[in-house]
Amino acid sequence: MTMRSKLFKTAAFLAVGFAAGLPALAHAQELPYGDVGASGAAVNDGDSEADDGEDVAPRAAIRTKRANVVPYIEVQQIVAAELSPGDEVLTYTTVAAGVEASMAGRNSSGAVSLRYERRIGYGNNRVPDSDVFSGVARGSIAIVPRALTFEAGAMAARLSVENNGAAVAGREDRSTSQIYSIYAGPSVHTDLGDLSVDGHYRFGYNRVESPDSLIVAPGQNPIDIYDEGTVHNAQLHAGFKAGTVLPVGLGVGAGWNREDTSNLDQRIDDKHARADVSIPISSDLALLGGVGYEDVKVSHRDAVRDPLTGQAVIGSDGRYVTDKSQPRQIAYQADGLIWDAGVLWRPSKRTALEAHVGRRYGSTSYYGSFAYAPNSRMSLNVSVYDNVTGFGGMLNNQLAGLPTQFEGVRNPLTGDLGTCVAATASVGSGQGTCFGSALASVNSAMFRGRGAMGSISVSGNRLQYGLGVGYDRRKFIAAPGTVLAVANGTTDETLWMGAYLNGQIDRNSSFGTNVWASWYQSGDSNAGDVSAYGATAAYYRSLTSRLSATAAVGVQGAERELLEDIWSAQAMVGVRYSF
Repeated sequence: MTMRSKLFKTAAFLAVGFAAGLPALAHAQELPYGDVGASGAAVNDGDSEADDGEDVAPRAAIRTKRANVVPYIEVQQIVAAELSPGDEVLTYTTVAAGVEASMAGRNSSGAVSLRYERRIGYGNNRVPDSDVFSGVARGSIAIVPRALTFEAGAMAARLSVENNGAAVAGREDRSTSQIYSIYAGPSVHTDLGDLSVDGHYRFGYNRVESPDSLIVAPGQNPIDIYDEGTVHNAQLHAGFKAGTVLPVGLGVGAGWNREDTSNLDQRIDDKHARADVSIPISSDLALLGGVGYEDVKVSHRDAVRDPLTGQAVIGSDGRYVTDKSQPRQIAYQADGLIWDAGVLWRPSKRTALEAHVGRRYGSTSYYGSFAYAPNSRMSLNVSVYDNVTGFGGMLNNQLAGLPTQFEGVRNPLTGDLGTCVAATASVGSGQGTCFGSALASVNSAMFRGRGAMGSISVSGNRLQYGLGVGYDRRKFIAAPGTVLAVANGTTDETLWMGAYLNGQIDRNSSFGTNVWASWYQSGDSNAGDVSAYGATAAYYRSLTSRLSATAAVGVQGAERELLEDIWSAQAMVGVRYSF
C-alpha cells in the first residue's frame, strides 16, 4: 500500500471515528501574545475584545489557580481474547497506583499524569507478571520572575516494537518495550535597555528497553533498536525590536545541538551562527529573514566483526556490539551558508502564524507553526519541522513542546498514554499537544526528519472531543562500509492519527471513546510495512465522592506485510479510589 493510498484510508478512518466518537484533545486556550519573531519584530498586541459569555478564560485566573492533586489506587480485572492468528484467551489482574496533578501560579506552572501498575497473571495460559510505568510531566518555575525560568519534562510509555522497528500502541506481546525520556534546563528572557536577550539550554536522556523477543521475517537482518542516549541543546539570541534602534528589527544568534546514541557510538554535532532581520509590513504582519553559517557532522563506529565470517557480532540484548578499537567514521557532513525567509502574522491574541523556507543541511528546508484559539473552548495547533536528529533528540524536542497545563489521555484497558495530551491552558505558537511522530519507530540510526502534525480540540459543557494527526518522514544516515550502511539513504514514512470523544451522561456517570491508527512504510523492502488500528469505549460511574467503577471494551490489531496479522479484543471491569 502506497502512502498516497494510506492518506485516503486515513480520511475514511477519520470519518468513521468522528461518526462513532472521538477522544478529547484539550480544553481550549488563550494564546500568549506579545512581541515575537526571530529578530524581535514588534507587531500589534492584537484586538482587546473579550469572548462572549463564559468563553472567557482570564489570564489572572490562571496565574492564581491553586494546585490540584488527585492520587488514586485502582484494581482491574481484564480478559484478553486473541482473534488472529490464534484463539487464546487470557485473564489477568492489575493493581495500579497513580496521580493526576496540575499547578498554575504567577511564577510557576506544571502538570503530571503518572501511573504504575502491577500485572498479575494466572490460569493455564498465564500472562507473565510484569511492572508497567506510564506517564508524562511538564513544568516550569521562575527563578527570576520574567527573566530566568527552569523547565523540565519527562515521559514513560509502553509500546510494542514491530519487526521493522515501528512502535505500535495498545498491544501486549513478547516485543513490548518500555520507553523513557527526560529533559531539563534553564531558559532566559531579559531586556538590557532596547536589547532583548533570549536563550535556553536543555539536557535530555532517553532509553528504550530491549524487547524480550523481536520477531523478524525470514531472511531479514535484525533491526538495531535504540538503546539509550543523551541530548544537549543550546540556543542564544540577542536583538533590537523594530522601532527601537531602527525601523526594522535586527538580531544575531547561535545554536548548538549534540546528540549521542549508545548504539555504535552514533553522534550528531550541529553548530550554527546567524544574523536576522524583521521588517514590519503592518501592525500584525512582518517579513523575516536570516543568513548564517552551519557545521553539521554525523558519525559513528562500526560493529565488532566475527574474525571467521566477517559478520557483525550481536550482543545478548539483540543490539550490535560496538567496536571501540576503531576510529569514528563520518556518515554525513555539511558546512557552509544557511539562509531562510519567512512571514509572521499575529492579527489577534487568538491567532499566530509563522512560516519559513530556506536552505539548510545542504538542501531546501521548510518549517513553521500555526496556533488558533477563537475562544476558551477550542484550540487548533499545527507545526511543520525539518531537522537532523535521532530518536532521542526528536522525542526530547516534542516533549519540550508540550504545554505545562494538560490532562493525560489514557487507554482505559491498558492504562497507556495516547499520542496526545489534553491541554488545559494556553498553547502558544510552535507548541503542540502530541508526540506521536517521535514514537513512530525506535530504529537507532540517525536521520533527516521532516514532517507535520496538528491537533484540534473542543471542550463543551457536556462533551469534549478532538483529533491529532501527523506525517513523519525519516531518511536515515549511515557511513559506508559499516554495518549500518544498508540503511543509508533509505526512507521510512509514518502516517498516524488519534481521536476521542468524552462526555457526561448524568451527574454520576460519563463515557469515553478512543480510536487510533498508524501506517508505517519501511524503506527496507526486506522489513515490510505495518498498519496498526485500535478503538476503545469506556463507561465510568461514581459510587461515592471518592470511589468509582469502570467498564471498558476494546479491539486492536496490526496488519503486517511479511508476518501474520495480529488482532485481539479486551474487556475490563475495575474500581478506583481517589484520595
